[in-house]
Amino acid sequence: MKPIKTGIIGCGNISRIYFTNLQKYPEIDLVAAADLDIERARQRAEEFNLPKAYTVEELLADPEIEIVVNLTIPQAHASVCLQALEAGKHVYVEKPLAVTREEGIQVLELAATKGLRVASAPETFLGGGIQTCRKLIDEGAIGQPVSVSGFMLCGGHEHWHPDPEFYYALGGGPMFDMGPYYLTAFVTLLGPIRRVTGSAVITYPERTITSEKKRGQTVAVETPTHIAGVLDFANGAVGTLITSFDTMAGTSLPNIEIHGSQGTMLVPDPNGFGGTVKLRRRGGDWEEIPLTHGYTDNNRGIGVADMARAIAENRPHRASGEMAYHVLEAMHGFHDAARDGVHYTMASSCSRPEPMPALAEAQAQ
Repeated sequence: MKPIKTGIIGCGNISRIYFTNLQKYPEIDLVAAADLDIERARQRAEEFNLPKAYTVEELLADPEIEIVVNLTIPQAHASVCLQALEAGKHVYVEKPLAVTREEGIQVLELAATKGLRVASAPETFLGGGIQTCRKLIDEGAIGQPVSVSGFMLCGGHEHWHPDPEFYYALGGGPMFDMGPYYLTAFVTLLGPIRRVTGSAVITYPERTITSEKKRGQTVAVETPTHIAGVLDFANGAVGTLITSFDTMAGTSLPNIEIHGSQGTMLVPDPNGFGGTVKLRRRGGDWEEIPLTHGYTDNNRGIGVADMARAIAENRPHRASGEMAYHVLEAMHGFHDAARDGVHYTMASSCSRPEPMPALAEAQAQ
């Protein structure tokens, strides 16, 4: 296939790995960097030897660019996606798809009207770790899935991130920051969610930044920082998910554990592409399972490459906007349920994305 010309909007902390990787994927021709701060765009363009450093408006006006990779802060995700779609470009956006459900629906509806594609991070579910777990589940290694538990517990990001304020603003918090990784893995492995409930608190109303540049400044916390959620899946399985910025002394809990009628599986960190997969069959001992799929390094950008190939092959792309919206709705559902003391019934659904080719299949292609 001919590589698709692509530009990145947003040259902040996460962008460097995208610039690095998107220049390696044969499906992508990365040609431009853009940012509200044109100097930052120029720095990235020079660093990665790109021909064009643009303002946002200039990138959107470039008729050669077909895919926009939106790496702006969450509060700008929807507006930039809408601008790119209006300009006739396919969009891949960092997680979450949008801050509000209403914005997420706007993005999907405009894409459908324009006949364009929306894809969204996280794409880590395309990596060898979770794809190996998907293969095991599909082959019946644990029997009928019964339950899943996920734990994302840390002490917050103000001790390392140079600009941590948005993590504590509306649209931030541990659920919106890290929940997409866990919920996308859950949907990939078990299918769509039927309803959710949970409890949520703001444990520390103010956080003090200890990273450099803003050391000593304080941040008012506007969103829950510890959320304990329960999920009912359409296939009958039950899940739990705890996300927290309040566990200051760390944790010994697993990332994800899935129980089935015939076995238990330890799923690696969904914020990574590889990791260790362990399986304990009923009546047996724990065994480490060799990964059956590739993309086990920091392969951010693979979701963009998969969308580009899907465009050429006229097939659905895997990191779909529909799945990203389903995850967005579930995250809001946890907050709504905690606030109102109810179960939140999901209005959306989505398909499990098609599995990635196993190593043997990929090598044969």
